[in-house]
Amino acid sequence: MAVETEDAGNEEWTINVYSRIIEQLESMIVRKGISQVNESILNSLRAGTTLQTEAIRIRNEQLLIKKLEELEEICLFNKGKAFDPAKKLNVIKIKMAELEWYKKVAKANETGYYDCYKKQLSRRDRDVIKHKKFLTNYWKEVVAQNERKPQKQLVYLRSRWLYAGTTYRRMVEPLDIADYYRDNGSNYVTTGRSHHYIKLQQWLEEDEKQSRFRIDTKKQNVDVILTDDSCFWAHVEEARLWCKSLKTADVGMISERVCLRQKLMEFEVYVMEQIKKYAVSSEIFLKGSSFMQWWKEYEMLIEPHHNSPLTDFIRNCKFQQYASGCLVLN
Repeated sequence: MAVETEDAGNEEWTINVYSRIIEQLESMIVRKGISQVNESILNSLRAGTTLQTEAIRIRNEQLLIKKLEELEEICLFNKGKAFDPAKKLNVIKIKMAELEWYKKVAKANETGYYDCYKKQLSRRDRDVIKHKKFLTNYWKEVVAQNERKPQKQLVYLRSRWLYAGTTYRRMVEPLDIADYYRDNGSNYVTTGRSHHYIKLQQWLEEDEKQSRFRIDTKKQNVDVILTDDSCFWAHVEEARLWCKSLKTADVGMISERVCLRQKLMEFEVYVMEQIKKYAVSSEIFLKGSSFMQWWKEYEMLIEPHHNSPLTDFIRNCKFQQYASGCLVLN
């Protein structure tokens, strides 16, 4: 009982310390303006906090430091002005248009924008990083602002920005996934996904359930749509890792091999469900895409007699009809 009381006291003390640091930083910015705050003060925030937390051995110190760094990023992004999403909307539209153009160019190269960005072979690929960073900072603050609003205002703001936020999430999150797996990451959905993506998806799903808002995918536009599931490429990357593990697994590791095959068959089902709903872009079937690379790897591992809706779909090149919007799926 004494231990629980001590833990509760430590947590409360940690929150108080965090609150005081935030108040001091905000007070400094209000008095001087962000442009007048010495950059070294902001940059030293992490170092100072680290020293304090190490000295008193605060639990969850990394979480505290991360929160303070996020505040610093937001302050720099706003540059001393109250954040008004509407004022930056035109700039956001331009950035999104740049990404849309990038997507079209990548498609013309038979690769797809996800894989073009992941490979980072050209200057154009690297230029996308700047657009992605700007858009991400913007939408992180929009989400944070929405979360701070009273519930009544929250409903209005969510409906107001939901379409743009959903388009952003479906366009930009695949780029974050590309960064994540380029750095040899794994389990993106459970360990690597940003909070603001989770909230944007959650709000969309809540509004769809209440029939206030819905983004419909039309099969005649499947050639140009963004894939509904913004985590689609994370599932593809995981499936490729499973193929690699299955290929290298010792023959005697029966249970592990069975588990991997089961995961891959579940991935087949997931992909086919997306296809049936016309919820996935036809770009995934471009010959240079990671999805088609997965298929080549997977086809070498499955039994010759293995048959499923997805294997039939790919082997018989039905994705060509899918792209044109004239495929009838049962």
